[in-house]
Amino acid sequence: MFHVKILCACQYLTFLVSSHSDANLVELGNETIKEDDRAILLEGGLTKSASAKFHSSSIKANLIRFITMDDSFLLENRVTLRAMSEFGAILVYFYICDRTDFFSESTKKYNRDLFLFLYILLIIVSAMTSIKKHHDKSAFSAKSLLYLNRHQTEEWRGWMQVLFLMYHYFAAKEIYNAIRVFIAAYVWMTGFGNFSYYYIRKDFSLARFTQMMWRLNFFVAFCCIVLNNDYMLYYICPMHTLFTLMVYGALGIFNKYNEVGSVMAVKIITCFLVVILIWEIPGVFDIFWSPLTFLLGYGDPDQSKANFPRLHEWHFRSGLDRYIWIIGMIYAYYHPNVEKWMEKLEESETKRRLSIKTSIVASSLVVSCIILWLGKITLETYISQFHIWLRSSVPNGQPKWLLCLIPDFPLLNFTLTTFIYLLISYRLFELTNSLKMVFVPTKDDRRLLYNFIAGAAISLCLYCISLILLQISQTLVRRLTFTASRIVFV
Repeated sequence: MFHVKILCACQYLTFLVSSHSDANLVELGNETIKEDDRAILLEGGLTKSASAKFHSSSIKANLIRFITMDDSFLLENRVTLRAMSEFGAILVYFYICDRTDFFSESTKKYNRDLFLFLYILLIIVSAMTSIKKHHDKSAFSAKSLLYLNRHQTEEWRGWMQVLFLMYHYFAAKEIYNAIRVFIAAYVWMTGFGNFSYYYIRKDFSLARFTQMMWRLNFFVAFCCIVLNNDYMLYYICPMHTLFTLMVYGALGIFNKYNEVGSVMAVKIITCFLVVILIWEIPGVFDIFWSPLTFLLGYGDPDQSKANFPRLHEWHFRSGLDRYIWIIGMIYAYYHPNVEKWMEKLEESETKRRLSIKTSIVASSLVVSCIILWLGKITLETYISQFHIWLRSSVPNGQPKWLLCLIPDFPLLNFTLTTFIYLLISYRLFELTNSLKMVFVPTKDDRRLLYNFIAGAAISLCLYCISLILLQISQTLVRRLTFTASRIVFV
């Protein structure tokens, strides 16, 4: 629990260096809400004067006001303080579920009949909801018909996430190959979505980049701190971070020439060459990544894998999907042409249009809209499953057991734990974006730099304090153990 105390202190202190903004993964077109408007909404309608006061205040002044528990300061920033407190409480719940014996655990059991029944039931319910929604003509618009728009990609991610979670919960090893394809699809969308955003919006600002890194790593960073896990346990996060960086670098360098076809061809070829150099030429991978072993290394508690190098997991995971993000970039580059073809198809004669559409539908899986929202929170559901849906009990351990809140009633337990898990995952998504508005300002790079420096300094101080306290506690435990052993001996 010591880690949790340090975490809470860190959250409250780091808050004192803050400001506003927003970002999510890419959508095509102009579907996003203005970031300033979103900031006002997430701040819960705070008055402009209160917001202006906070922006004009220095870090030192905010720190003094916080330490003295100034009433006006607490009222002005109550929404942010409440969000941080809620986030900390959720992490405490993670710790209780996965690192204590407060709740019991149960063994995973796979039953193909039950697995297929639950998934088909989900499809039926979602289809019914989708059909009902589509009767409302207002649900249709020109934006909703765009090919691979945001709603479609989120729905795609959502369905994959459902199978991914069921695979883990029921230990459905027979669908492992499908899961591998799903993970590749996630990485494909990293290339597709980020390329689309940077190519269309041309926003290579430091604020936008920082917001993306916040979205990918804020939650997982605190999970690593509180639960003493390696970053690589949540391998999706470093993979998305890496390939997002590579897309950003590819389009950000000489970005004024991105409209030139030959320049874009050189950039894409260069991406292939970089991947070939690092992953295909023996020895280069270890040389290139060894300085980051402290971050990307993984110590598997499974004794059968104890002799593996610490970078083995990173080599394996990143190597499986090392090219697919580039394919996503290529697809995004030609996406406008495909969209134009779709528009021409809509303008063609009815018979031809229906025949082409029928052939496309016949070769595709028709899905519905019940879990569009799940596609938005795949990062949170991916991380949370390890601790409040499943259970590992030890640092860096794979989740081999199920969290058991209702012993001896597996289906009721599945229902309850799943409800809590999805509710918390969605709330974490909202909290991450709310806190991002505070700590990662959109149009103030100077304040962003101050926030980063102050946050790093506070984190370093808290780490040193926790290290000293930990050494003191260990020394006391050793002395007490030694004293007790002498008393028993006497």
